Amino acid sequence: QVQLQESGPGLVKPSPTPSLTCTVSGGSITTNWHYWTWIRQPPGKGPEWFGYIAFNGSTYYSPSLKSRTSISRDTSKNQYTLQLNSVTPEGAAVYYCARGVEADPRGRLVALDAWGQGTLVTVSS
Repeated sequence: QVQLQESGPGLVKPSPTPSLTCTVSGGSITTNWHYWTWIRQPPGKGPEWFGYIAFNGSTYYSPSLKSRTSISRDTSKNQYTLQLNSVTPEGAAVYYCARGVEADPRGRLVALDAWGQGTLVTVSS
């Protein structure tokens, strides 16, 4: 059974830009047709989807967050990383990594089957 675990600083400043890492166990991030994604949920708001890095290393980003995000991976460690290119106090949220198992023709994920427990990130002003 695949397991995902987020790690990273709980309190960040706008600069330097923070990153979060998801460590995957029980499965490989290079397994065909799996998509490794990041999602955040601010307090009292709905989830926001950043995008994903696919099994073959290709990436897809949500149009609304594309300019502020990059996702990369380290296959030797079975990890993938979310790099936030800019943060504000409004960026405080619980950040989740998850595995997608289906994408639509536009590249958007339509099904997730495993989640990390989430990590709280707060942003100092």
